[in-house]
Amino acid sequence: MAKRVINFPSRAKPAAKRGLSVVRKGRVGSVKRTTKETDIEVAVDLDGKGMSDVSTGIGFFDHMLDLLARHSRIDITVKAKGDLHIDHHHTTEDVGIALGQAVKQALGDMKGITRYASVHMPMDEALTRVAIDVSGRPFLVFKATFSRDKVGAFDTELVQEWFQAFAMNAGVTLHVETLYGSNDHHIAESCFKGLARALRAALAIDPRAAGEVPSTKGTLGS
Repeated sequence: MAKRVINFPSRAKPAAKRGLSVVRKGRVGSVKRTTKETDIEVAVDLDGKGMSDVSTGIGFFDHMLDLLARHSRIDITVKAKGDLHIDHHHTTEDVGIALGQAVKQALGDMKGITRYASVHMPMDEALTRVAIDVSGRPFLVFKATFSRDKVGAFDTELVQEWFQAFAMNAGVTLHVETLYGSNDHHIAESCFKGLARALRAALAIDPRAAGEVPSTKGTLGS
């Protein structure tokens, strides 16, 4: 898979304070999150090509994030260091938090977005339905049953934990339901790929509604 590094913001003095005009180009976002448990930097470009540069120290999780980038066409950079000697929970959840916040930041006022999308995502014998409303109102319904505690070294219960963290911090209403499947790797992959394709459709700019907030209220998130 192609790799691309998304540069994080410079820590130099802000342009506005140097007497220069500040121009925001594209729908991009970046977040740095540091706690006693994790140190994470995330950057996204919603109008990218699906490039990824992901390193969390958790092989299966890196694979899922690579898939998310590729199939959403969002360029994603994730650099995470966490207390993996304890378990994978803190790193997985905190990456979800930071990635959700970066997406929300990149969306800005959400003018012109398609907003709604739904997809049925097959992965061999597994089939997952994902529906999303980029509403600014966070909510998650997650229905997927795993038969094993782990896929490789990754705890399968952390799939839901990641989706919860992402949805709450991206400000999206998200429904994920695996309709059937027997292979836990395939079930998890269909969840992440389904989210990717739903994001790809929902975050796309609708040329017929460019500059408009897709809500009868005239605003989203309230």
